[in-house]
Amino acid sequence: MGLGSNLGDRRENLESAIHKLEDHASIEVVRRSSILETAPYGKTDQPDFMNMCIMVETRVSPLDLLEVVLSVEHDMGRVRKEIWGPRIIDIDILLYEDLELSLDELNIPHTEMHKRAFVLEPLAEIAGDVVHPGFGRTIETLRQELEAGKTNS
Repeated sequence: MGLGSNLGDRRENLESAIHKLEDHASIEVVRRSSILETAPYGKTDQPDFMNMCIMVETRVSPLDLLEVVLSVEHDMGRVRKEIWGPRIIDIDILLYEDLELSLDELNIPHTEMHKRAFVLEPLAEIAGDVVHPGFGRTIETLRQELEAGKTNS
């Protein structure tokens, strides 16, 4: 999962989101990346983000996991006013084992993750050898390709 925050106490928001996820009986955080401070993506006239990734073990389905994620975001005060706008917390399901899923409400792998250094850098830190099921390349390879300016498709 990718987590980001650019409102309020950003570091505390990330920690709080992790604790709320772990409060769910079927979710265990097993790895966490460093926290990176990054410029906003898409809509640039807003505060910088703090971003990180976590790896979880869970028995819940992808759609049930999405419900948990949305509930945590809502409980923390996330308001969806504009695309790429400022937010107290953003939690994205990036990968779910080797599943490929395309639904209106959820895409796995996350459709934009391979284009975003603020996702690939912390994700490579905790899951660099994991193979992206759509591209057949490791997260570390995708990170290196993005850094080198190559397209990741």
